[in-house]
Amino acid sequence: MSTAVALQPESAPVPQTPATKLTHTALLAATGTVLLLAPLAFGAVEPWAIFALESCAALLLIVWGVRQWTLQTWVVDPNPLFAPMAAFFALALVQWLTGVSAYRHATYTSLLLYAAYGMLAFVATQSLRRSSQFDSLFATVTAYGAVVASFAILQGMAPNGKLYWIWPSAQGGAIYSPYVNHNHYAGLMELLTPFPLVWAVSRFTDGNRRLIVAGIAAVMAASIFLSGSRGGMLAFCAQMILLAVLVLRSRQGNWKNALMLGGILLLVIGFLVWLGGNELTHRLASIHTEARAEISGGTRLAIDRDCLRMFLKRPLLGWGLGTFPTTYPQFRSFFTTFFVNQAHNDYLQLLVETGLAGFLITLWFLVQLFRRAAAKLKNWTESATGTLTVAALLGCTGILVHSALDFNLQIPANAALFYVLCAIAAAEPLRESHRRRVLRRRHMTFEVPAPPTPSPSS
Repeated sequence: MSTAVALQPESAPVPQTPATKLTHTALLAATGTVLLLAPLAFGAVEPWAIFALESCAALLLIVWGVRQWTLQTWVVDPNPLFAPMAAFFALALVQWLTGVSAYRHATYTSLLLYAAYGMLAFVATQSLRRSSQFDSLFATVTAYGAVVASFAILQGMAPNGKLYWIWPSAQGGAIYSPYVNHNHYAGLMELLTPFPLVWAVSRFTDGNRRLIVAGIAAVMAASIFLSGSRGGMLAFCAQMILLAVLVLRSRQGNWKNALMLGGILLLVIGFLVWLGGNELTHRLASIHTEARAEISGGTRLAIDRDCLRMFLKRPLLGWGLGTFPTTYPQFRSFFTTFFVNQAHNDYLQLLVETGLAGFLITLWFLVQLFRRAAAKLKNWTESATGTLTVAALLGCTGILVHSALDFNLQIPANAALFYVLCAIAAAEPLRESHRRRVLRRRHMTFEVPAPPTPSPSS
């Protein structure tokens, strides 16, 4: 997480010349390219992929700075998440500089990675400014999700134990699409699926285009279940419940949106019945069995108890960001031939590595995220800002639910996309052109029914 950039006092709006708009669009496209290529590089978990992610993030920030200096417009769009992000970065910096970290090199490399997340979030929010960027953003994410989900389903139907059918995994694992771990693929889809889902129930699609978008959303959602990730299934169900609540609370076209949402769910079920078969049924049936095994002394609960003992040893500042794999072996309470490199619970790992200080900063971050996003949800199906906010918020919610059971936020590709979506959900509303404002008002006027005419007797 990067340090926040100081803001200048409000001034007159900077005139939007064609060159300025092109630069914003180019920066947004470049940021999106980095975010969407990272998952294809095995989730950016390899050293070369991490280096590429960090280098691209730094380069994007430099390009943004050069653009600001060239145009002499040092204006930064504020975001309430910049302050907690800066505080978290400062905490990890203190751990590294003061020797609090149990392994300073691990904390240093984690600092670089979190700085990259912050840079990407910053550049994305400074570049995503206008409602005219809405259609291309949603279309790109939807098309990307359709391709990755289709490839994942195809590979799942004909696996050979190798990534892309070419590269063997040195550490094994449940390979699914470009990820070694099927849970992390589910995490990626949790972040992306809300975009076609929300797009399909908004006013920004209609006719055949709406049907295509709904079909893509169904394929992406079905791939979460076909991956076999139980945490992913739970997270997607939580996302659908939240979306259903938002749809039912919206004023415009409740029955149409609810009908579309129900249709997407039927499509998902149809795909699962067609492609999942007995294997998916057995996977769902195993949830109850494995839950009972965990409660009676499973590995995950053992790791959770060990994490609490680690926390009690250093409750204030923790053991150091990124040090869990190094410090956990001395607290492990069970025998295993496997290397436990993550806590399989992002919240407990956060508590272990950063203590109460880091946990409270994270709570501050989440409160700001949901408070700011909630302020933009009025008539969300009718505005580009509202639709984008709901899509980003649903993606973040899915990962937050899944993080209680897994470690998606320790995977650089998923974590980078998560922080960018958080920043977008909490960002300032998109600027609408006069033409778009007129069209939106006309649409709302046509959709809102006129009040009943009183009868002569009344």
